[in-house]
Amino acid sequence: MASILTNLRTTIHVSLALAVIFLVGYAFAYDSIGFGSAFWMAAARWSHVVAGVMWIGLLWYFNFVQIPTMPDIPDEMKPAIGKHIAPKALFWFRWGAAFTVLTGLIVIGLRQAAGSYGFLDVLAFGLLSDGYSAQYSFLGIGIWMALIMAFNVWFVIWPNQKIALGLVEAEADAKPKAARTAMLFSRTNTLLSLPMLVAMAGAQTLFG
Repeated sequence: MASILTNLRTTIHVSLALAVIFLVGYAFAYDSIGFGSAFWMAAARWSHVVAGVMWIGLLWYFNFVQIPTMPDIPDEMKPAIGKHIAPKALFWFRWGAAFTVLTGLIVIGLRQAAGSYGFLDVLAFGLLSDGYSAQYSFLGIGIWMALIMAFNVWFVIWPNQKIALGLVEAEADAKPKAARTAMLFSRTNTLLSLPMLVAMAGAQTLFG
């Protein structure tokens, strides 16, 4: 057991293997042919949740831990954060955002293929659907919030963080401005994160 837990790669591989076993069990429990639509929907939703946990978890790490703590860290120790921890965290942060959006689109695509709601239903909050459902409004609000947040990650936060952390060439006086811009948009995403999660979870909880 110690050999599994002392190596992160091995730990993740074992965790992933257990998850796959559970997904296969789910497939045979809910679908007589094993790997029908129920399995692929479960796999897509699981992937969506995993990516979302990575994304929002790191968003909250930045806002609840790193940003408030930085002023208390001695100057000689700050390069350890800026050169090693922050770039790695930002890697998983931005790709977590990208895969959350991608897997969310896959879930909607599978729903549409199964004859349930589709892209137009949720993106238009159900206003253009033949039969209105409050689920479409909840999902639409959550999806648009998530898209705004993902846009902020890739086109505002990440470009400005590269300047603030010195990962790209920039004037010295541009770094504080870039750091503040990245912080404000990261804080904006934090503000949106809780209502976005209510919209997403509420749609599934209330309407199945």
